Amino acid sequence: MSFLLTPGNVADISAAPELLASHPPSRRLLADRGYDANSLRVALARAGCEAVIPSTRSRKRAIPYDRRAYRDRNMIERAFCALKDFRRIATRYDKLLRNFLAAIEIAAVILWWT
Repeated sequence: MSFLLTPGNVADISAAPELLASHPPSRRLLADRGYDANSLRVALARAGCEAVIPSTRSRKRAIPYDRRAYRDRNMIERAFCALKDFRRIATRYDKLLRNFLAAIEIAAVILWWT
């Protein structure tokens, strides 16, 4: 697992290529509609990775995806929800990236431990 911290005004999909480059290849990528872009789908196909991404409503023809596999995405959402139980993370008290990242790492260790 890998993650990348970006400013709040940056679209998630703009960080996707960098994240994919930093992570070893996987069989499939589970992502929400925000990651539905032809460029990302092409990059995933080149890497031999299946894109499990629902199409945005603005697509004329929806691209099929594995709905059963997409259900596993709730684990990702629950992990973010658990991290936001820590007030320091939910309200982003730390303005410096390194301090905020350290708070996330400490919270992740606590969640893993308990």
